[in-house]
Amino acid sequence: MKRSVFLALLLGSFAVAPALAQALKPGLWEVRTKMGGNPEMEQAQAEMQKALAGMPAAERKQMEEMMARQGVSIGAGTDGGMVTRVCISKDMAAQRVPPVQTQGNCTTTITERSPSRMKARFTCTNPASSGEGEWTFQGDTAYSMKMSTTSTHKGQPLRSTMEAQGRWLGADCGTIAPLPMPKIEGSR
Repeated sequence: MKRSVFLALLLGSFAVAPALAQALKPGLWEVRTKMGGNPEMEQAQAEMQKALAGMPAAERKQMEEMMARQGVSIGAGTDGGMVTRVCISKDMAAQRVPPVQTQGNCTTTITERSPSRMKARFTCTNPASSGEGEWTFQGDTAYSMKMSTTSTHKGQPLRSTMEAQGRWLGADCGTIAPLPMPKIEGSR
């Protein structure tokens, strides 16, 4: 159960990651994510990584293909975090909106935007979660992000933090489908 909650929160986190205050290059991006602030979530992340590593090759391939169709590729990082690959389409990059993972039905409100920084709040359903984040951009090929999230697990509030670094890998996304366009509400 912890693994499914972690996966849902990880996928929901793409509601605002990577967000585009400036135009980021379209194509394949690698995002290194580290969860924190909640021992249960950190344990769930470790269990998820162990489960991915221990899957039979055919089962792992099937899961990777399913995730790729949703615009995500997941692997384990050497620092205990997750390494995710996502595809940003040309349209998404041109419109300067944050990519969103469809699971979670998320709405993002951009609260602050400059060429080198962006802040946003988000609310998701299925699973329900909310939070806020801040992104700092290093040109159009890299960014760092800090996010805090609140959700509910077994009727109890679950708070977590996430830090991520994104870097552009290249224009070709290979078999990873572009993420769908997100729901954005009033930005300033």
